[in-house]
This record gives sequence, structure tokens and C-alpha cells, in this order.
Amino acid sequence: MAHELGFFTQEGLEYEFDAGFAGGSAPGVSAASDAPLQVRTGAFEDMEAGRSSDVSCACHWAVNAAATGQHGKMYGRAYSVCPAGIYVAADSPLLDPADLAGVEVGVGYHSGSHYSALQALEAFMPRERITLGFYGFPFDRTRLLLEGKAPAVNAWGASAYVLEQRGFRKLVDTTFVMGFLLSADVDPEDVERYFRALLRAQQEIDLEPHRYTRHWAQEMPADLLDLVDVRRFGPGERIVPQPYTREMFDRTQGWMREWELLDVAGPVRYEAAVLH
Repeated sequence: MAHELGFFTQEGLEYEFDAGFAGGSAPGVSAASDAPLQVRTGAFEDMEAGRSSDVSCACHWAVNAAATGQHGKMYGRAYSVCPAGIYVAADSPLLDPADLAGVEVGVGYHSGSHYSALQALEAFMPRERITLGFYGFPFDRTRLLLEGKAPAVNAWGASAYVLEQRGFRKLVDTTFVMGFLLSADVDPEDVERYFRALLRAQQEIDLEPHRYTRHWAQEMPADLLDLVDVRRFGPGERIVPQPYTREMFDRTQGWMREWELLDVAGPVRYEAAVLH
């Protein structure tokens, strides 16, 4: 949207888009085998390895951890909220979130679907009964559920809209916060220009969302795009021009430590990890 309407150019930015790891597929995950391949790498590992883009995004848990590990800085003047949910087939015997106790839910390792599934399901069952399968990237999980190779998956964005349009049921909402990771050498003034353009685009979407749903097609693989009409999709993730505060940072780290998910040295001060 910001590209189409010239908002980045008006801010004086030179830029290019990087689709990132989430739009691809992990090798072997959607292969013919009935047992999905477990993939122990995700958004955090991708950021830990070093992303090529100056600004990228992922769930706030992973961005928080990456900034704590000094793999970039977290942007502290905005975040986004990403609608998500755990989906099952229309004829699945799973009817209530509590029915997922002991059932493997497909998620992406160290990614938003991983952490948000834990956060949502701990309201319905003891922690030790939450069972996750690490099924690669978002579209991998979509295919596995469509093919009947997984009993349930946590999906967001285009993946969730595909499943809804194909008649799958959302068993529990897992909506979560996304954060923005900045590379170590990015110009802070360019960052502010970028977010001014992005927020202008968000306002356009808020006013006329269905005018722009066609853009969903640009981030979908052909096999899934053939199954749906993107004009029926919703607006997806929404940028919130509010600070990612010290309290949010500390609470997130505390929750991750409770679950033994924060595998980085610490503690790291908010001031050192977040551009605020």
C-alpha cells in the first residue's frame, strides 16, 4: 500500500522488499509422508542468523529475544496486532479448546504461532497437556491441515483466511502482538520516515479495506491462491502507533522465562534493546 500510493517515495526513501523466510516452505514439510516433518528453526533463529533487511517484523516474543541477544534493536514506538487462531477441519471431533489437551497443534518453532498457542491454551488446560508440533512455515501448516495430515494448526494472515474460506473452524483465537526489528546500522531518521509512510498506508486500509485485498495475492503461493478469492479476505495485521513500553518488554521476558523459552543471556536493559 505504501509503495502503491508513493508514501515511501514521498518520504525520500530508497527501498526494496524482501519477502523473508515466512513466505517460503521448509524442505519436506508438505511432502507425501503422513507424518509431518518437525522443523526446529523459526523466526528467532532467522533473526539470530542476521536478516538482510533494515526493518523486519516477527512476533514480539521473538523480536524481544533477538534484541536481548543483540541481533538488532526492537522498535519501541509502534507495534502491530496480528489476528490468529487454532483451526481444525469442519468435521473434526475437536469442539472445544480443552479438547486439544494432548493433541499435537501445528506451529512454527520460536515464532508467533508457537508462543501464541502456549499463551492461549494455558487458559484451558494444564501446561503439561499442551502439545505442539513444529511444522515449518505458515503455508506449510496450511497445506498440512488442508490435506488432513495435521489435526489442528495455529494460523494467521493469509493462511488463516485460506482455512476460513475452505470451511475450517477456528477453535480458539490466538491473536498476538508483532514487533519490529531494526538492523544495527540502520539510520534512525530513515526508520521514522518508514513508519510515517507505513502508518499512512494503515489509515488508507482502515478507510477502505476491500479496495486493497488484492494485494494478498502477492504473498501467496500459486497452489493456495487457486483455492480462494482474496477479495473475501479481511485486513489482517494492523499497526498500532503506540509505544512498546518497558513494562511490555519486561512482562514478555518474564513470561518467556517461565516457559524456559528465552535462550539468551540476560538481563538486558530496555534502553539497550529498544529504540524508544
